[in-house]
Amino acid sequence: MLNATLIALLVVMALALTRAVLGPTIHDRILAVNMFGTKTVLLIAVICFTLGEPEYLDIALVYALINFVSVIGVLRYFEFRNSNADSTPEATRD
Repeated sequence: MLNATLIALLVVMALALTRAVLGPTIHDRILAVNMFGTKTVLLIAVICFTLGEPEYLDIALVYALINFVSVIGVLRYFEFRNSNADSTPEATRD
């Protein structure tokens, strides 16, 4: 049963990577990368359960935190980049 779970997670991760590469918009790509990170955390947890070593769950927690913070950072970057592109110097002059 755990082997089926591992295979299913790897298939979903491959689909997420495909979406990240082929996504039509930047938001689709960021969402796919976030999903890939979440599935990686699940994969680490399943591997820890399979091996019977719960010490590695700390790695999954740290990876989840890094994934969350990095996705928020990338979204903020693209939000400010797009808002600065909308305001041109000609539009701000009188």
